[in-house]
Amino acid sequence: MSEAGRGGPEAMNTLVSLIGAPTDIGAGTRGASMGPEALRVAQLGPTLQSHGVQVLDRGNLAGPANPWLPPAGGYRHLAEVAAWNRAVHEAVHAELLRGRLPILLGGDHCLAIGSISAVARHCREAGKRLRVLWLDAHADFNTSALTPSGNLHGMPVACLAGHGPRELVELGGQVPALAAKSIRQIGIRSVDAGEKRFVHEQGLEVFDMRFIDEMGMRHTMELALATLDEHTHLHVSFDVDFLDPEIAPGVGTTVPGGPTYREAQLCMEMIADTGRLASLDVMELNPALDVRNKTAALAVDLIESLFGKSTLMRERP
Repeated sequence: MSEAGRGGPEAMNTLVSLIGAPTDIGAGTRGASMGPEALRVAQLGPTLQSHGVQVLDRGNLAGPANPWLPPAGGYRHLAEVAAWNRAVHEAVHAELLRGRLPILLGGDHCLAIGSISAVARHCREAGKRLRVLWLDAHADFNTSALTPSGNLHGMPVACLAGHGPRELVELGGQVPALAAKSIRQIGIRSVDAGEKRFVHEQGLEVFDMRFIDEMGMRHTMELALATLDEHTHLHVSFDVDFLDPEIAPGVGTTVPGGPTYREAQLCMEMIADTGRLASLDVMELNPALDVRNKTAALAVDLIESLFGKSTLMRERP
């Protein structure tokens, strides 16, 4: 590969750990449990290695099977979700302690409770500020009082902000795990009525698709990435349904009108330009609903851009 398509010196010094979490325990549709293998089949590890990134695949975490039961006490599979998130929390925290960049391969998005609470814990220990970019079609700010489904993949941001069951809210050792003001949500276009009010009340910063349509992805990302510095840990939680389903059909909760291929690429490239990416979730990929693994291949393409793929050699802004 020519130097024009490779990551720079920082990419070559990056130590990445892949952590598979093969479960759809928090979702309303089966299939996200196959996401980690689909990303491996799409050559995630070798693709990053081609940019000089040192990749270590830690394999898959283990956890309880999905019992596929109705909600109990407002939540589906709470005990199982808590067990999976504890495993994710400890695995992600361990990689951060080793000075490595963990990439969590989901799995449904409830697992972000474990990963982001681990990142927040690490930031407290290391004296760093945390910025979370939540790339998603959904705000995931529901509570059991707001949604009858009880599906916990619709609640991770609320849990991280301190609103949810004790088993998940207290996971990282601090309540809330992080302040809502640390989160920037991008690409949102599906929010329940009660959830909409709750998002407004909590002051969550949301760049929805109307904002992106009106202001463009470049301005959106400039605002979302503003004030990052060397003391900031940047975590990206990438739900594949962030993308328009025309280009990414392999998700359980498709919502029309998402970012195009080029908008998504610009989003990832501008994140890469900061040089601050320090942890990543790749969530909700559902191979059972995909077409010849095209969504996994697209996800790998976008992750490649997060790690410095570009058409030309570019100076950082």
